[in-house]
Amino acid sequence: MDKVSFTQMKDGTKEEYEFLTAHEIDHTKHTADRLLQALVDLDESLSGYQITRLGHSVQSATRAYRDGADIDWIVSALLHDIGDIYAPYNHDEYAATILKPFVREQCSWVVQTHGDFQMLYYGHHLEGFDQNKRERHRGHAYFEDNEVFCERWDQASFDPKYKDLPLEFFAPMVREVFDRTPYDPDVIRPGAREPLQNAEVAAARPE
Repeated sequence: MDKVSFTQMKDGTKEEYEFLTAHEIDHTKHTADRLLQALVDLDESLSGYQITRLGHSVQSATRAYRDGADIDWIVSALLHDIGDIYAPYNHDEYAATILKPFVREQCSWVVQTHGDFQMLYYGHHLEGFDQNKRERHRGHAYFEDNEVFCERWDQASFDPKYKDLPLEFFAPMVREVFDRTPYDPDVIRPGAREPLQNAEVAAARPE
């Protein structure tokens, strides 16, 4: 079978849906490569900063790595703005949707809401923006984690003089995360919190 015969889903057969499922499973095996290419495409995204959006993404991940963060945090930092091209008005939710099946709930929530937390740094300069938009999340279990994420990795990562690690350095981590079983409870771990900074781990990592 090269393709199914139906033109309405309700007319498909068991054999046809088994055929499609096999194709879909194979397609998902290449998700990491598509995401890495999407990061490269960020170089054609929003301009005006001193570095590109790809540069910002890599720099955020580099800072996470050098803070001793675990792989979930590093990959989340790398992909947190991947929605800039296709979802400029809700890029944070877009990125979180991609990450949600494969990383800890703590990380996907922080990515999903980081846009509200980032408002602290510029909202007071622009009419109609709420500098304190993060306050709607006050009391959430991961509120303080998002404060750290934004302060140390996001808002700080627009420095053209910072020595970033290359995207290729992070590629194996992206592949490892997206090779996981989706929604594995041992990965998602609702309510679990892992530190964004680990001095011991950071000291053991090569520059």
